[in-house]
Amino acid sequence: MVKVNDIVRFLNDVGGGTVTRVDGGTVYVEDEDGFERPVPSREVVVVDQAQAKPSVYERPIEVKSKLVEPDVPAARPKSEAPAAPVVETEEGNKLNIVLAFEPREIKHLNTTTFYSVLVNDSNYFLSVAYMSRADGDDAWHTRYTGLVEPNMQVDLDEFGYNDLNDLEHVALEYIAFKQDKGFKLKNPALVELRVDATKFYKLHSFHATEYFDDPVIQLDITRNDMPARPLRIDSSALERAMRQKRGADERPRSRQVQHHEHKKGDIVVQDLHIAELLDNINGLSSADMLNYQLDKFREVMRAHQNQPGQKIVFIHGKGEGVLRHAILDELKRKWPRCTAQDASFQEYGFGATQVTIHR
Repeated sequence: MVKVNDIVRFLNDVGGGTVTRVDGGTVYVEDEDGFERPVPSREVVVVDQAQAKPSVYERPIEVKSKLVEPDVPAARPKSEAPAAPVVETEEGNKLNIVLAFEPREIKHLNTTTFYSVLVNDSNYFLSVAYMSRADGDDAWHTRYTGLVEPNMQVDLDEFGYNDLNDLEHVALEYIAFKQDKGFKLKNPALVELRVDATKFYKLHSFHATEYFDDPVIQLDITRNDMPARPLRIDSSALERAMRQKRGADERPRSRQVQHHEHKKGDIVVQDLHIAELLDNINGLSSADMLNYQLDKFREVMRAHQNQPGQKIVFIHGKGEGVLRHAILDELKRKWPRCTAQDASFQEYGFGATQVTIHR
């Protein structure tokens, strides 16, 4: 029960202060600068009446940052105030971790920079490493390493539109533990996610969430102790799984390996229908299948990108146009010297795009 003069900490935000009054389910909290803020009572926890007021958390990022190499940790301000005791909640014994991208100025989306913010909604400390890589690059780059306290959010780094190509894949690795008390072990986890860069240009992609009052793009890292499933498809793992399935079949059958990319005259034709690329799609989500189709598209483009004049027809079907729009977007961003047009509907139907490679 929150009372007047209690020292409290915000659960869903940084900082806290002294309770000046209580009005039903709302408490009014005065911070160290003298500003009074109304907050639902369920969103604060009592720290200790005898404790000094906690200092307001400052964003550690002052200017637009570049990638932080592992041996050069990002500078973060140090608080001289003693650390407040960890106040645990029953639901906090399960890990809930999210990664969010928050625009510095949502009203100036075309010019703003963005914060990468990690929310640790649990009773556990997290030892965290946050990494990223560009599409087609096998090398990962460390953007942040550090310790995240329970029930806190931390700014991992700041980036702009010029950095989006380096953020097409992000990965977060963590180890969860408690200090000075017994606890149940949590499995360490490494979660890799694909980031859709096009969303950063669209205002409707940003939404308020249970952790953010201001609009953000939010990605789940772990929900109720279950790490999020990576969106990237490992084609070699899929191939191994399909071979094992065929090997376990009581009536094995031989089949000739088919190559779905073929030439028609001087034109390379690649069918991107998922049924043509995979024998079995059980367990795959729509996002999984789309990413697999785009991986095949990139593979064909990289194989022919140094052949000026080469024409490639990608058969994607009509449908809702999701795959076609994704292909056109990647051509614009990664292969700006290539041109695209609708392929001949007489030869390929209405769901095909012809790409021409230029110098």
